[in-house]
Amino acid sequence: MHILNKTLVILIIHLFIVFSCRNSQKDTTNNSEKLPNILLLMGDDHGWNEVGYYGHPFVKTPVLDDMAANGLRFDRFYSGHPTCSPTRGSFLTGRHPNRYGTFTPGWSLRPEEVTIAHILKNAGYTTAHFGKWHVGPIKRESPTSPGAMGFDEWLSHDNFFEMDPMLSRNGGTPEKYEGEGSEVIIDETIKFIQKSLKGDKPFMAVVWFGSPHEPYSGLPEDMALYENLPDSLANRKVRLTSNETGEQVSRQLREVLQERYAEITAMDRAIGKLRTFLKDNNIKDNTLVFYCGDNGTCKTAGHTGSTLREEKASMYEGGVRVPGIIEWPAVIQKPASTSTISVTSDLMPTLAKITGQSLPDRPIDGVSLLPLFSDPERQRPEPACFWQFMPAKVFGDDAIPYIDPTLQEGTTPLAKKMDGKFTRDFKNYKYDTISGSHFSGERSIMQGQYKLVLEGRSPNDQGFELYDIQNDPAETKNLADDYPQQAKEMSDKLRRWQESVLTSLTGADYIGPLIRPQRR
Repeated sequence: MHILNKTLVILIIHLFIVFSCRNSQKDTTNNSEKLPNILLLMGDDHGWNEVGYYGHPFVKTPVLDDMAANGLRFDRFYSGHPTCSPTRGSFLTGRHPNRYGTFTPGWSLRPEEVTIAHILKNAGYTTAHFGKWHVGPIKRESPTSPGAMGFDEWLSHDNFFEMDPMLSRNGGTPEKYEGEGSEVIIDETIKFIQKSLKGDKPFMAVVWFGSPHEPYSGLPEDMALYENLPDSLANRKVRLTSNETGEQVSRQLREVLQERYAEITAMDRAIGKLRTFLKDNNIKDNTLVFYCGDNGTCKTAGHTGSTLREEKASMYEGGVRVPGIIEWPAVIQKPASTSTISVTSDLMPTLAKITGQSLPDRPIDGVSLLPLFSDPERQRPEPACFWQFMPAKVFGDDAIPYIDPTLQEGTTPLAKKMDGKFTRDFKNYKYDTISGSHFSGERSIMQGQYKLVLEGRSPNDQGFELYDIQNDPAETKNLADDYPQQAKEMSDKLRRWQESVLTSLTGADYIGPLIRPQRR
C-alpha cells in the first residue's frame, strides 16, 4: 500500500510537470511580446530602378541601399497593378483589386473586404495608418476609411501630398502639418510606436509616403545633390502638375528630375530616421520593416536610367516591377536576395503566417513569402496574375453605386486640380452578370522564368507575347512562336483565374455572414 501511494504521488507529480510545460509553451506561443513589430512602408510612383543599389546613375538612396545590403532583397518584386489605388488594395487584402472593384486610381475598396489590419488586430496588435490612403475617403463616416478597414488610428490623406501636407487625424477635419511630407508621417509613426511601447501589445503601422509622386517639391539641401544632372536632360520636356496652379504645364526634364530625386532622397532619409529610432530603443531586432513601390516609374521620370520596358500604367516590367526589401534581424540574419516572383498581394498571407492567423474564407491571390526568408531560391508555388480591367466597357450611366456617393467624397486638399477641384472622390459599382466581353484588357501571367502578356502593345498575330523574364528582363524577344504550348497553357490558367476574379466581383465572396477576424 505504501509503495502504491508512492507510485501515485510520482505519477501526479509527473502529470503536473507535463501539463505545466504544455501551459508554459502555450503562453510563450501566444505571448504578444514574442511577435514581431511590423512596419510596412510604400513609396508613391517609385520605380524599380530608382535606387542606388540597382545602379541608378543619379539617385542617392543610402538608407534603402543599406536595407538591401543587410536584409532580404526581392529582385522580382511586383506591384499588384501598374497603377496606384488597385495596388494599395492588393497590399491590404492579399487579393487582386478587380475582385472588389478597385480597377484604377480613384476607385474604392468595398466595405466587406478583410485587411491586414483586421488580421493583425486579431493577433493582438495595435494598428495605425499614416500617409496616403487612396482606396476610399479617409473621413470618419466613410465605410472604407482606415478606421473602417481595421486600423486603430490614422493620420492620412485621400490621395498624395507634398510639403506641409493637409492630413486628417482619425477622420476629422484636415489640418496642415508643417514640414517635408515624408518626415512628417515618419515623425507621427515614431510617436505611435512610443505610445505602443508603453502598452503590452506589438504594433503594426502601414506608412504610405506621398513621394515621389508629382508635382515635385524638394528641400534646398536635397535639391543641391542633383544640381549637376546632364545637360542632355535639359533638351527634353515633360508635362506635369504645377504646384502653383494645379494645372498641367510643360517643363524641362532636368529641373523636374532634380526635384523628383530630391523627394526620393528625402523619403530615404525619413526611413533612416525610423530605423535609427528602432535601433536606439532596442526594438530593431524583432521589428519587421518592409519597403516597396506602388507601381512602376511614371512618365515624368523620363525613363531615365531604366533598362525595363515601358512605365507606370503598363503590364510590361517597367509598369509593375518595383523595389522590394524586408529587414527582420531576428529572423533574416544573413543578407540575401531572391529572384522569385513576389507581389504586394503576398503581404497578407505572409503576415498571417508569421502571427499564426487564419486567412479569410475567400479567394486569396497572394502567397506567404516566409519560406523565402530561409530559402531565397524557393520558387513561387502558384502563378502570379495581373489584369487591367476595362470599367468603361462594362459600367454605363445606369451603373448602380456600391456605396452611397456622398460617403465617397474626399476631404483632404492636394496640389493637383482635377474635375475642377483640389479634392478627390471615389467610386465603386455593383456587378451582377459575367459576360464574355468582360475578360478583355491588358493582362499577364508570370510563372517561373516566363511571362505571358495578352492584349499588350506589341503587334502579334497570335495575340500572345511570351517572354523569358529571367534572361530577357527588357522584354525584347517574343517567344510565343517558339513555345506555343507554353503560351497556351499559361493563357488557359489566366482565363480560369479571370473567371474566379469576376465571380468575386459579383459579390459571391460576401454571401452569408461576414467572416472577419475579431479582436481577441
